Amino acid sequence: MLRIDETQGDAPQWRAALSAAAPEVTWHSESAIAESLAREIEVAVVANPPPGALSGFPQLKFVQSLWAGVDRLLEDPTIPKHLVLARMVDPALGAAMAETALWATLSLHRGFFRYAQQQAHGQWKHLPQPCAHQVRVTVLGMGEMGRAVADRLVSQGYQVRGWRLGVGKADGRTDDSRIRVELGKESLKPLLAQTDIVLNLLPLTSQTRGLIDREFLYALPSGAALVNLARGGHLVDADLIGALNNEQVSHAVLDVFTTEPLPIGHVFWQHPRVTVLPHAAAITNPETAAEVVAHQLRVWRSGQPVAHQVERGRGY
Repeated sequence: MLRIDETQGDAPQWRAALSAAAPEVTWHSESAIAESLAREIEVAVVANPPPGALSGFPQLKFVQSLWAGVDRLLEDPTIPKHLVLARMVDPALGAAMAETALWATLSLHRGFFRYAQQQAHGQWKHLPQPCAHQVRVTVLGMGEMGRAVADRLVSQGYQVRGWRLGVGKADGRTDDSRIRVELGKESLKPLLAQTDIVLNLLPLTSQTRGLIDREFLYALPSGAALVNLARGGHLVDADLIGALNNEQVSHAVLDVFTTEPLPIGHVFWQHPRVTVLPHAAAITNPETAAEVVAHQLRVWRSGQPVAHQVERGRGY
């Protein structure tokens, strides 16, 4: 079964890509599936489905997400705890996120957002132009996305540090020995104090929700910048607005929001120190992701454990 939120993707395009990648599979993407057929479905491939979308399938055993984030699935009380959930891990998705992170970092480092504002006011004025190695970047979240972003930034000469809340494979250093990864909440404030640009790629969990609040923002040096490419729930909007207005934060690049689409009239739309993206930092590519799904389905049918399973206790 294929379930896609109509506001998030093109179901016919996905069905075509999945059919091409896994021709042995019969796909059902109709909004209403006959009860007799619903009793036979064991696998669902989903893209941020609304709550309750996976109800009424008593034989459902495995859910493969087309998104890297699975917080909406985990918050759905209608999804049984015994289901195997898997995140989307596609190298093309990581590459797209790294491109957006590099664009945001370079634009902040070189003052390109400020130059755009100067153009709007007919101002001709040079801004400071430090070298990349003088710019300190902290990446929050060192999973697949975070590592891809950190590796891309360090390859461009930036000073890059990583941070993750818990201990895992990426503690100490990544595959690139130039990237140090700090661990645990107690290490966050000292790290922020040495940060010019902070990029958020954390999973949204009970421990990370609201992490980017006033205390977080004022732990940064005055004039630092924020890039949020993870989830809107990480950010306390009012605290960021206050920090922007006080010039504690020089600029924020925001791709994700508590309410999406971002409501008309929200202060972020018109704030001169905010750049808004429509949750487009890394959009899943149907062709490459379909190959990942096809592989996962074949592994599942062989009786072997699928990759990138969600650990409900961790929230991702």
